[in-house]
Amino acid sequence: MKQDHLFLGLGLAMLMGFSGAAAAAGDAGNALRGQGLYQSMCMSCHSIDYNGVGPAHKGLFGRKAGSHAEYLYSPAVKSSNIVWTDKTLDKWLTNPEKLIPGQKMGFSVPEAKDRADLIAYLKKEAGRAEKP
Repeated sequence: MKQDHLFLGLGLAMLMGFSGAAAAAGDAGNALRGQGLYQSMCMSCHSIDYNGVGPAHKGLFGRKAGSHAEYLYSPAVKSSNIVWTDKTLDKWLTNPEKLIPGQKMGFSVPEAKDRADLIAYLKKEAGRAEKP
């Protein structure tokens, strides 16, 4: 009986260790899940490759907000000093108006997991080569 408790205790410790590792991995974002979120939440206005209602997201990371060629940004975004990073995108997706008052995106992503997954997807796609 004592041996059963030992195995149960070891099993629970291993399970807790695995769930902690899974939570840590989830914190970094899941690009595959992010792709699905992007398709369902963002594609009505955005594309990775071309400007639509919103600007193209190709090359987003490290780019100054409002600087994508051939897109007409709001004066607020164009004059901001924001550079797109994981941190600034998280703030933007949480509340665009709070980050850049006067911007024109009327959409936010309230769930932290969804934001992390969207950012992971955008980060993955930012490395793709431009189409000719």
